[in-house]
Amino acid sequence: MKKAMATVTTWLNDLTDLLKALIVFGILSGIIWDDYFGVIGGIGKLMGSIDQGGLAGLVALVLVVTWWKKK
Repeated sequence: MKKAMATVTTWLNDLTDLLKALIVFGILSGIIWDDYFGVIGGIGKLMGSIDQGGLAGLVALVLVVTWWKKK
């Protein structure tokens, strides 16, 4: 059972690393080629929704960042 959990954890870590690399690629390609994929616009919308949420959005953002840094 421990081996299965280790395998799943490894897959999830690899998937997370891949997604982070794709996000960075999307941001860089948006800067270079006028946001062809819409990544920068999506990040702007996300920040706008957090801003509209007020304190609840700020608390949620802090929780996500805290959770992310524990890895």
